[in-house]
Amino acid sequence: MTYDTVVFDNDGVLVGRTRYDVLQAATEDTFEQFGVTDPDPDDIEEMTIGATPKTVSDVCSRYGLKPGEFWPTRDQTAAEAQYEEVREGRKTLYDDLDTLHDLDVSMGIVSSNQQATVDFVLEHFGVDDLFGAAYGREPTIESLERRKPNSHYIDRALADLDADSALFVGDNESDVRAAENAGIDSAFIRRPHRRDWELNVWPTWEIDGLSDLHDIID
Repeated sequence: MTYDTVVFDNDGVLVGRTRYDVLQAATEDTFEQFGVTDPDPDDIEEMTIGATPKTVSDVCSRYGLKPGEFWPTRDQTAAEAQYEEVREGRKTLYDDLDTLHDLDVSMGIVSSNQQATVDFVLEHFGVDDLFGAAYGREPTIESLERRKPNSHYIDRALADLDADSALFVGDNESDVRAAENAGIDSAFIRRPHRRDWELNVWPTWEIDGLSDLHDIID
């Protein structure tokens, strides 16, 4: 198979994932900013990972909060927490990212993380010039419905890159499903946190690192 475009998930593929406790603390901080000092642990968990428009609405209603104010604040607080992880060297690029410099294709990024976080990571590490398109979520409740496996942001990236034959590289089953929804091939990367992961989806390729892309594309 010949590809002219490769689009990557960001966290867990190009850059290390953010620890759960960091995101949890950011959620707790968000509640405190709205005067909620003792939220239910289940509500903290709901707002930390996997939030949906409905869960945001339900949680906010329990505390008399406005979802349209709470969620953008939560996203900004989570983004700032991740900036600190990057600055302190706890969230870093994977060593094999350098191998992408020799990959003769157009490249992009599609992440379910915040757009602000994606932009910060790329600028901080000085690799933004590698990618012709980089999409994360807007700080809106509506963006939660556009996360992978929805192909919304992949479709936008492919249009920006004028892709004819594309490959999406991710470390989650939702990445594989998003690629299927976009009508393109997928590569599941088995980073250390996915080394023994049993897949319930069928990616086009399985790779151990980014350097393996040269065997697929070159």
